[in-house]
Amino acid sequence: MRPVVLCFSGLDPSGGAGLQADIEAIGQSGAHAAIACTAVTIQSSQQVFGFEACAASLVKAQATAVLDDLPVSAIKSGMLGTTDNIAMLTELFADQVIDNDTPFVLDPVLVANSGGSLGDEKTLVSAFRQLLPYATLITPNTHELRALSGEQDLHIGAKKLCAQGAHAVLVKTSHDFDSGDIEQYLYIQGEMVHKSTLPRLDGEFHGSGCSLASFIAGRLAMGDALIDAVKAADSWITQTLRAADAPHPDDTQAQLIPNRFVRF
Repeated sequence: MRPVVLCFSGLDPSGGAGLQADIEAIGQSGAHAAIACTAVTIQSSQQVFGFEACAASLVKAQATAVLDDLPVSAIKSGMLGTTDNIAMLTELFADQVIDNDTPFVLDPVLVANSGGSLGDEKTLVSAFRQLLPYATLITPNTHELRALSGEQDLHIGAKKLCAQGAHAVLVKTSHDFDSGDIEQYLYIQGEMVHKSTLPRLDGEFHGSGCSLASFIAGRLAMGDALIDAVKAADSWITQTLRAADAPHPDDTQAQLIPNRFVRF
């Protein structure tokens, strides 16, 4: 069958982000998505109202059922929601339930694009650092990169996360709204190896970070080298945002939903 990406992610009822974004993005990459649901959120495409995290034992049971059944070629984690869930995933790597040679894309979700809380930030940051040594790639937004590294300078922060164990970090300036075009920098083992410039489109997008990380994971599962997976994801995400759906077309401040089925 197609290579499988096992995703640890939460349910977004609006379908803009979370596990639905993972499924759609991974499908577009050519791979098959399997999901271990980490939380059920209460949110619209515009706002997070709350969430209830799944127990770590339940998430682990979902993951091990998939690992025992399907040829998992990559792992992607998004919203984990609790330190127990982060610790559980760390243990799956440490105990080699997940093969340490399996590519792992870590999207360290702390808050939603709308600003809604998806867990206690301080404790999540500390727990996420335990996952860094297992990460093939970490894809934080600017807020998450600064929170995880303790550095305001994004490039210093990326190098610091590499020094703390992450193999690679994708620096994204999409949340620095005062800048012009979006610049992305790929650091591998502390060295900047690739820079891309993407057009900054009008509006804000719900689920763009989930989509980008999941597409990269899908391409890694398909056998791409990391730099090639990132380049492919850049092209794909730009097209999904250009074709994004507008749930509230009369509200210019409303978040848009990426059209992950656009053909390009």
